[in-house]
Amino acid sequence: MKIAILTSGILPVPATQGGAVENLIDFYLEYNDQHQLHDITVYSVDDEEAMHHPALQSAVNHYHFVDVRSFGAKIRKNFRHLLNKEEYYHYTIEYYFEQALNHIIRNDYDIVLIENRPGYGLKIPRKYPAKVIYHIHNDFLNAQTKSAEEIYERADGIITVSDYIRQRVLTIWDRDKKCRVVYNGIDLRAFTKKAERTVHRHDYSLTDNDFVLGFAGRIIPEKGVQHLLTALQELNDFPEIKLLIIGGSFYGNEMDDDQYINELRIQSANIRDRIVFTGFKPYQEVPDLLALADIAVLPSTWNEPLGLTCIEAMAMGLPIVTTDKGGIPETVTAECAQILQVTKKIHQDLAESILMLYQHPEKREAMAKAALNRSHQFSKERYAKDFFDAIASF
Repeated sequence: MKIAILTSGILPVPATQGGAVENLIDFYLEYNDQHQLHDITVYSVDDEEAMHHPALQSAVNHYHFVDVRSFGAKIRKNFRHLLNKEEYYHYTIEYYFEQALNHIIRNDYDIVLIENRPGYGLKIPRKYPAKVIYHIHNDFLNAQTKSAEEIYERADGIITVSDYIRQRVLTIWDRDKKCRVVYNGIDLRAFTKKAERTVHRHDYSLTDNDFVLGFAGRIIPEKGVQHLLTALQELNDFPEIKLLIIGGSFYGNEMDDDQYINELRIQSANIRDRIVFTGFKPYQEVPDLLALADIAVLPSTWNEPLGLTCIEAMAMGLPIVTTDKGGIPETVTAECAQILQVTKKIHQDLAESILMLYQHPEKREAMAKAALNRSHQFSKERYAKDFFDAIASF
């Protein structure tokens, strides 16, 4: 089949600037290159590094870069914004989409696949013969979504990253037959414990006797950091229990104007010596940092679309303490994770689960093995195969 891929219109593909969705696009493009399945053209915003990436040498994957950075493009974007005040997405995204769509409709594609921007479907002409498929990574299409019914009707197929997201789509039409669930995958070869590490505990003032809780994610209320800090305070009788936060520091000056960060700074003042920050780290360095932890604690309080951080922790063979929000229960099981409900006593439940795992190494060992086994279901190869199988089913 001849397939056009509309990306998010923010970050480039190849994913030279990162981005979860962009990395997932790279995964299925790599699979397509290896197996020569389809003729695919990816419509990406321009980026100097992406435009010289080795992936562009593929015989089956083609890349069309939309100029959004030049002086002329900026003028055109602003002029377009003056003429079109009522846009579905931000005018910069709409500009990218319009440029890409103009190219698409001049070509014969069998499928136009829209990555995480279902609103794009509103502007694809009905007379254009290609099937329109949405790949939805977030809760962007439900009964409360603007123009939800029209967007839903325009799709010939919808791929969601979890059954949780699929159920959200079903709030539009409960007799849906368009949706297929395809779970995301990760590079399991990257997320594995290595014999030789690039970082060690002593690099972060941790010792072999410390019991290290690993947290990876953005420091925002929805990720539950405040509850984790309260749980750590309740474990004051166990000073060897330390928290490793992979990411920025809320003690740094760069976050001084953030109210939530300031609240966390005040809250954690008395346990500051038990919290270790790695600072920002590139994604490829995350596995070696996770390897420093004894368990992963990922207490999200919002409905995660799927929960890639849980999958990454499983692949590292870490027992997990997490919550039952959104798609998380579709990734972890009771064999590899303590799955908590988000209630008013979540901090107490976190403390109890952490302490139980600290005091029972045999339980940790069993959970670690189960986590590693479970992670094999989330390989990038399985993801790509299921993804193309789903496309073929519409």
